[in-house]
Amino acid sequence: MRIVQNLLICSAVLYAATALAAEKPGELAAGKRYIPTKTYTAEEDAALLKLYEGLRVADVCDGLDKVGLANATLMSHEIHPSWRDTEHFAHRFVGIALTVRYVPTNKPRIPVADTKTFNKQVAEWYGKLSPEPFVPAIRPGTALVIDEAPDADVGSIGSNNIMGWYSRGCVGVVTDATARDTDEVAAEKVPLYLRHPGRGIRPGRNEIESVNLPIVCGGVLVEPGDVIVADGDGVLVVPRAKAVEVAEYAQGILDGDKAGRRALYKKLGLPPDDSVK
Repeated sequence: MRIVQNLLICSAVLYAATALAAEKPGELAAGKRYIPTKTYTAEEDAALLKLYEGLRVADVCDGLDKVGLANATLMSHEIHPSWRDTEHFAHRFVGIALTVRYVPTNKPRIPVADTKTFNKQVAEWYGKLSPEPFVPAIRPGTALVIDEAPDADVGSIGSNNIMGWYSRGCVGVVTDATARDTDEVAAEKVPLYLRHPGRGIRPGRNEIESVNLPIVCGGVLVEPGDVIVADGDGVLVVPRAKAVEVAEYAQGILDGDKAGRRALYKKLGLPPDDSVK
């Protein structure tokens, strides 16, 4: 039996080596993507999100367990809500992933200059090196997920641009790094999940690398079109291929939890709140 297993392993290794050898050097030199980006219509996204209405991270986590993905797509506990609403839970969201990747720059910082020159250089950096080319792809139900330069202390997300994204239909933003203007973002009530606050602007700190390609955020793979669920328990990712099955199981968990807690509220004489309605 062990000999057969070894032969199978050797065959797999040989196949992989042969496949790699078949790659053309010119193709690799130009860069090659191995995980393709699948696209979905707005109608497909809306139908899927309908299944996730009201579901919590806890419910969906149970659904992930049911399909064999226990702990596989749970973002780091360090990714947390920038603000919380414990009355109406406005900080919670469910959306479809639109992915963005910013990387630390290795270009020189903007030099000290007079105000006009400095502002011109800042504008050029925003326009050429660190713009927001993903904005036209935002649509109702979008969850913007950003893989950011983690140690750059850069506020790629701020109170102004996050409101612009929100106005286009973005339901929430997740970054594995930082955001600034966090007081104003809380006042605006735009759902934001981050590792910690940042302060600096993008120029001199980061550059845009890609839009709508697979990224890593909070230690897990996020592919465009995946379902993102976020609340006070954190953030998780539901791979698109398993999203319907996960939602159907999670809905049963939520229904049972609400029924049980409604009975306890009644027994204790507590008025029902949004969490049991």
